[in-house]
Amino acid sequence: AVIGRYKLSVQSTSRDSSSSASLGTFVLLFNPWSSGDDVFMPSKAECEEYVLEEFGIIFAGNENRISSFGWNFGQFQGDILDICLSMLDRSLSYRQDPITDVSHRNDPKYLGRVLSAMVNANDDQGVVLGNWSGDYEGGKSPSSWTGSGEILQNWKKSGFRPVRYGQCWVFAAVLTTVLRCLGIPTRTITNFNSAHDADGNLRVDEFYDASGNHLNRAADSVWNFHVWNESWFTRSDLGPSYSGWQILDATPQEESEGIYQCGPASRKAIKEGDVELDYDCPFVFAEVNADRMYWNYDTSTGKKTLIFSQSTTIGQAISTKAVGRDDRVDVTNDYKYEEGSKKERDIFKKARKKLGLEDKFDPTAPTPQEIEQKPDISGKFKVAGPLQVGKDINLILVLANLQSDAKTAHINMTAWSTVYTRRPVRGIWKDSISVTLSPKEEKQFPIKIPYTEYQQQLTTDNTIQVTALCHVEGGIQVLVQRDITLDNPTIDVQILGEAKVNREVDVEVIFTNPIDTEVTGCVLQVEGSDLLRGILEIDMPPLKAGENSSTKFQLIPFEAGPKHLLVNFSCDKFANIKTFKMVNV
Repeated sequence: AVIGRYKLSVQSTSRDSSSSASLGTFVLLFNPWSSGDDVFMPSKAECEEYVLEEFGIIFAGNENRISSFGWNFGQFQGDILDICLSMLDRSLSYRQDPITDVSHRNDPKYLGRVLSAMVNANDDQGVVLGNWSGDYEGGKSPSSWTGSGEILQNWKKSGFRPVRYGQCWVFAAVLTTVLRCLGIPTRTITNFNSAHDADGNLRVDEFYDASGNHLNRAADSVWNFHVWNESWFTRSDLGPSYSGWQILDATPQEESEGIYQCGPASRKAIKEGDVELDYDCPFVFAEVNADRMYWNYDTSTGKKTLIFSQSTTIGQAISTKAVGRDDRVDVTNDYKYEEGSKKERDIFKKARKKLGLEDKFDPTAPTPQEIEQKPDISGKFKVAGPLQVGKDINLILVLANLQSDAKTAHINMTAWSTVYTRRPVRGIWKDSISVTLSPKEEKQFPIKIPYTEYQQQLTTDNTIQVTALCHVEGGIQVLVQRDITLDNPTIDVQILGEAKVNREVDVEVIFTNPIDTEVTGCVLQVEGSDLLRGILEIDMPPLKAGENSSTKFQLIPFEAGPKHLLVNFSCDKFANIKTFKMVNV
């Protein structure tokens, strides 16, 4: 049967008359507990987590430093169900052909695809407008949201105008809320070093100028992380071996069939390189498997030279929340065979062949000679000290001569603030040095980027890209690069006393200003399903250097069981310090 709102009436007939009386309405949903349903999930614990659980954890940061934050999906709060159903009636598919659209609403793969388009604002005045510029004037910064409820409510209240602004985890979290609400088991997945392959050649190209600045000239990019969804249902269109977890992605990256939607792509098809199968497998396959090319681009002549290429760095530490626990589970092996193994390379070749990339001459590809070139020196950035907002950044550039004769190199270094997609936003620092390395010698060069230099330039993602482009005399160039994510200070939440249904309980939030200047504009934002209705916002007084603040407020929980309280603190120097606390009601 198609899901949605039904009218229920009773008709009584006697010999000479018949009358009908309305009994009201009911809503029919998918049922993962029922073995005949397309979304049937045999494990009860997984049904609890992926359909009934209103709290989730989303992973972010970068592969060297995975961080996480809580999210309030809130799929059973207030009028969320009504909003989810109205989302279906606002889709392009419904507007173009309501009868056909409604007749397909028994099919989770159809609904997953339609909703992946509706959660972003592109094409259809959907729920969330994306913004990756680093400037969020006229809306809320994507990292300030703590749950889907406020976003969906705002969309409805504004007369269904797109809510400003979202980035990948916001799109994925809202889609999780909507699909769980409709009874489709769904979770968020974070992919680190996620490739955005715009031209479909399973290769991402990055360009740097002679000074080592990352140029914004390719449509391709590699994001520090990207968040999408997996939903659980059968694939009658592909056959039983492709059933199970299906990838859906509501972030508007590339058009599919003319609109910004993505999936469902069978996770099994991605792992086996069956990229010809519906839907959008080549794009998802590239996100976790693409090869990475670094080029030097001469801005005056337009000539590009390959610096080096990598085939094992894309698609790392693919992560999701554990069932029934607040831990991270690594699912990389469900997406691909072991990196660098023969099987993994065979699957990559199989995918290239299926996409017709094997036989086609690609004028933009590096030549075999370029790929074979071996550098004379190697380099890396080591972290020497804490990576915290408010502290100076201390790094060491380590250079080693790989040859048995001396080498001289001229090194141009830059640091840029970026957003998490590694898009450079503002220059922070630059320097250049010349070095001579005797045979097989290794040298270390300390680098310090003071807080005063980066403080004004930092984006709300707290990410900085540091680059050293080494021009080696008589040899090929060497690019050394590191993406750094700075940690925010922490906040502490204490529940003072026992939490009981319909009884007041005190909560205390403690924050210490770790920097030696005053912070102002301090705001605390609190939410939690079944703990409070809507969002509590508390303005806090300014804090002097090193000063402690304690803020108290009250909750009146209205449901028993384990609940999660989400807290977000912001001020002029720190954006969106998040934490969550489990409350046993």
